[in-house]
Amino acid sequence: MSKGNVFNIQRYTVHDGPGIRTEIFLKGCPLACRWCSNPEGLKARREPGVYPSRCIGRSVCGLCEKADSGAQIIFDAGDKIESIHTDGTDRWICAADACPSEAIRIWGDLMSVRELMDIIKKDRTYYEQSGGGVTVSGGEPLLQAAFAAELLQACHEEGIHTCVESALHVDEAAVDLVLPHTDLFISDLKMMDPQKHQKYIGVSNEKILFNTRKLAEAGKDMILRIPVIPGINDDEENIRKTADFITGDLRNSVQELQLLNYMRLGEEKYRSLGRPYPMAGMELDQESANARLKEITAYFRNRGICCVTGKGK
Repeated sequence: MSKGNVFNIQRYTVHDGPGIRTEIFLKGCPLACRWCSNPEGLKARREPGVYPSRCIGRSVCGLCEKADSGAQIIFDAGDKIESIHTDGTDRWICAADACPSEAIRIWGDLMSVRELMDIIKKDRTYYEQSGGGVTVSGGEPLLQAAFAAELLQACHEEGIHTCVESALHVDEAAVDLVLPHTDLFISDLKMMDPQKHQKYIGVSNEKILFNTRKLAEAGKDMILRIPVIPGINDDEENIRKTADFITGDLRNSVQELQLLNYMRLGEEKYRSLGRPYPMAGMELDQESANARLKEITAYFRNRGICCVTGKGK
């Protein structure tokens, strides 16, 4: 039985697709967006998240250190866990399992489609009453395309609406696997210039634009999003080229374009993973950012694009 690496499950969510939904987050992502708010979903393998504020203390507890985990656990001067160094294996999970206060969190859990469907089907009534369903997200869910397709197919067999939230920086074959079992796609158009995309996202946008066109040609329901980052992708040229792409290449076939305001989310998660927050030095004038967001929204609407600020229904 195949298993997928799941790093989070959110029930009763209303942000990523219509109605009340269960959202499954699959681990691993090929992008390196500087403003990523889910760093725990970037690496494909399971990893520990460390939360010192939850630690009872080495002298009082110390159960993580006593577990035969094969991991080096570092404590600070106040006797609280500071970090955990793995040896490249999953044996450190023993330390996480031994922690009574969840000061060590396991990011990533290998789950079967059957196990996920047992969770999903608990909320069938909510899906039926609200027009909701299941959203498979990430990370990048199409890095686990075969597993995602199996899960989506199982949902369809139960009559449950499906949505895939993907950056689409994957091979065409991965899209083909999930295409027959996906009712709605949600994806980002972070920026149109390939060099800037490489600089701020870590990859070119070639595959993303190709797969976005592919979905439009297939007549798939699609929502696009732009995380609007001041000074990075809110310039006139990028906004104009984005509108040209939507109205031209996509024939304005997207259901909705959602503009997402930049917020400093995920900083605690970066600390828990022992990684620096890439946007730590950015100063944000929220009033100016909000005003610019309104201008961009108006521009897209004037171009005949259904545009909203924030995530829609």
